[in-house]
Amino acid sequence: MEKETKEKIEKTVREILNESDMKEMTEFKVRQLASERIGIDLSEKSHKAFVRSVVEKFLHEERAREYEKSKVNKEEEEEEEDGDKDCGKGRNKEFDDDGDLIICRLSDKRRVTIQEFKGKTLVSIREYYKKDGKELPTSKGISLTDEQWSTFKKNIPAIENAVKKMESRV
Repeated sequence: MEKETKEKIEKTVREILNESDMKEMTEFKVRQLASERIGIDLSEKSHKAFVRSVVEKFLHEERAREYEKSKVNKEEEEEEEDGDKDCGKGRNKEFDDDGDLIICRLSDKRRVTIQEFKGKTLVSIREYYKKDGKELPTSKGISLTDEQWSTFKKNIPAIENAVKKMESRV
């Protein structure tokens, strides 16, 4: 197989894996989707083996990222216990009037919370108002599922670059 073809297959397979729900995706589905996208029959033995190696490498990298992420989470928990004062760190867990965990107060009226809704965990960034001594959420804000939050986190560098470009134009 030519180097250019291998690079094309690997790039396509990685794109598919990054876009996919890994609980639903199979190697066969990846091969089918990649075949459709690049117009190459990937059911041939050497192509199958190559796709398998790309998938395995991707999964290995994902496991390594998850391990690093768990290390970072453990370090953050330790920092929290040490009394760091950054947003979401160094303080006792705080809950709002609905029992949702407050991760961070962005301002007097805005906060980031983790909540359960219809069996799903959501990250909410929302404005609140006071009524009868209670702080209640407004419709101004957004709630993201785990998958949406992961996609958002993955794209933060691109968002930061876009903001820098906009700021440099001003």
